[in-house]
Amino acid sequence: MSVVDETLKRSGQSTKQEARSGRGWYAVVARTGLVAKGVSFGLVGALAIKLALGHGGKATSREGALAQLSHDLFGKIVLIALAAGFAAYALWRFIQAFAERRDPDENEGTVWAKRVGYVGRGLIYSGLAYSTVKILAGSGNTSQNARAHKSTAAVLDWPAGRWIVGAIGLAIVGVGMWNLYRGLARKFEDRWRVVRLSPSVRTWGARAGVLGHVARFVVFGLIGVFLVKAAIDYRPKDAIGIDGALQKLAHASYGPYLLGLTAAGLIAYGVFCLVDAVLRDVSANT
Repeated sequence: MSVVDETLKRSGQSTKQEARSGRGWYAVVARTGLVAKGVSFGLVGALAIKLALGHGGKATSREGALAQLSHDLFGKIVLIALAAGFAAYALWRFIQAFAERRDPDENEGTVWAKRVGYVGRGLIYSGLAYSTVKILAGSGNTSQNARAHKSTAAVLDWPAGRWIVGAIGLAIVGVGMWNLYRGLARKFEDRWRVVRLSPSVRTWGARAGVLGHVARFVVFGLIGVFLVKAAIDYRPKDAIGIDGALQKLAHASYGPYLLGLTAAGLIAYGVFCLVDAVLRDVSANT
């Protein structure tokens, strides 16, 4: 074994140890990522609630919300911090996938399913970090709706494209249902450590978690349903992103109320992420 191979092996072993202990630089990376995640959802909720209250805002995706910050120096400083935070979140998830190990009551398939989930989240936040850097560089911002239309049209042209798009839509609906279950059952508390915080902080953090996960159920549910509709009707323009989901709420009966409640839920999810950044046991295999 060469010196380089030996160095890489030791580095990999050290990384696994840090991840499985949930301490050191690995914990800093994970908690930084959770803070950035919370801030990004809070921004989306704040802009959407302005629209619901009739004060000018607009329903937008996280990239759209970030683009609103790019017009002044302070906003650009925040964007730089968020780009680093999103990159940290992505790195955390990639390390989780690398460090994941099989528990005695798990089979190999379950372990690999977890790894795929971690990698998927890592890729999403890698893309968000990249989009944030592009906004900082002045490359503009494309709405999630437009990207959803373009991507759906491309996949629909593949062999069995309708089935693929429909399956992805159902998977997103499943993600929404999982958020609803995780929120109402307060499963997120299973990963919280015993930390010396005011009991009221923990209580209100949990309540924010419930509201936030329900709001995510609404958003992901709408995205998934309209993606399935795009597959059935062979209409790429039916596909929507987060901005499109919020727009659908705004245009529905009692739209301002529905949008306002969902927007408040997204802000609550942002608050939950900040509490989660403090309380969560981020060690691998938890």
